[in-house]
Amino acid sequence: MSDDRIMESRTESPAWTLPAIVVLGLIAIGGLAFGWSASSKLDGTQQAVAAQLKATQASVQQDMSSMKDRLAQDEKSNTDLQGDLKVVTDKLKITQGQLKKARAEAVKLNDETTEKVTALDTSVHSELATKATSDDVKTVDTKVVGVKTDLDATREDLKMARSEMGTLIARNHDEIDQLRRLGERDYVEFTIAGRNKPQKVGNVTVELKGVNEKRNQFNAAVTIEDKLFEKKNRAMNEPIFFYLSGTHIPEEIVVNKVGKNTISGYLSIPKANSQVASASGSKSGN
Repeated sequence: MSDDRIMESRTESPAWTLPAIVVLGLIAIGGLAFGWSASSKLDGTQQAVAAQLKATQASVQQDMSSMKDRLAQDEKSNTDLQGDLKVVTDKLKITQGQLKKARAEAVKLNDETTEKVTALDTSVHSELATKATSDDVKTVDTKVVGVKTDLDATREDLKMARSEMGTLIARNHDEIDQLRRLGERDYVEFTIAGRNKPQKVGNVTVELKGVNEKRNQFNAAVTIEDKLFEKKNRAMNEPIFFYLSGTHIPEEIVVNKVGKNTISGYLSIPKANSQVASASGSKSGN
């Protein structure tokens, strides 16, 4: 009897076993669900990171390509600037040499004029001392008047303003004639009336764009060898220098009169440039 009770008590399960199994099952299911959710989120995060990394790489490659293009453009601009600088430097060397030569010629001209005046003065005094007749004195007086006239003309030449190139600047027609007599340059006078009316002047074309009478200034467009150059706010008697192909001495345009929608002046062409142009024309004809 006692043995049967003992066996019955051993075979009965505790009351909390089933709830514990249920709880453990729920926990296991929850763990699986959490693991699956975490795995899904990880996959999504990896895909998003991969897409972002790919976009970043594409952006970096695009930026690198853009930087390479800019670097190439900068290198080209630098090369062009170096070429322009060399041309300007070469022109400046030529201009400085011409300026030095012009100053030396001006000093030489002044010295020669002084020597001529001194020699003539000595000659006049010598003639006055050796010839006592009234006729001789009248002849000497005539020579003195002629010398004085030549001296006055020379002084008027020296009163003309000089450009930075050393060339004399004529302010009117009479001074242009004086420069013509020197025989160093050819002079083409012009008058342009009205705006936007291109006019042929020697070997260039000049077009008036505007006039400021109060300030004696003007705006013009100059076409040189099919190239158009704008000249703005240029003052009266201010030379405009330019070089033609194959020449080393600049030509110059000077406007010495400004009026209402009109300008007047001259084009100065060195004799050497005219000879170069004639030689080029003969070669092209052959």
